[in-house]
Amino acid sequence: MAQQAAALQTYNNELVKCIEDLYYKRDELNRQIKDEEVEKDRLQHDVRVLTEKLSRVNESLAQRLATRDTFDRTIAESEAAYTKILESSQSLLSILKQEAGNLSKAAEPRRKEQ
Repeated sequence: MAQQAAALQTYNNELVKCIEDLYYKRDELNRQIKDEEVEKDRLQHDVRVLTEKLSRVNESLAQRLATRDTFDRTIAESEAAYTKILESSQSLLSILKQEAGNLSKAAEPRRKEQ
C-alpha cells in the first residue's frame, strides 16, 4: 500500500505540475494576445490617419489637375489667338507694302511730267 500511495503522490505531483504549466502557457498566450491587440489598435489608427491623409491628397490633386487643365486650355487659346494676330499682321504688312509700291509707281510718272 505504501508503494501505491507513493505512486499516487507522484502522479498527483506530476498532475499539479502539468496544470501549472498549462496556466503558465495560457498566461503567456494571454500576454501575446494583449500585445497583438494593442498592435492591431495602433495599426487601425494608423490606417484611419493614412486614409484621411490620402483622401485630402486626392482632393487636392483633383483640384490641382483641374487648375492645370484650365491653364492648358487658356494657354492653347491664347497661342491660337496670338498666331491669328501674327498672321493678320503679316497679311496687313504685305498689303501695306503692296499698296506703298503701287502708290510709289503712281507718283513717279507725275514727277517726270512736271
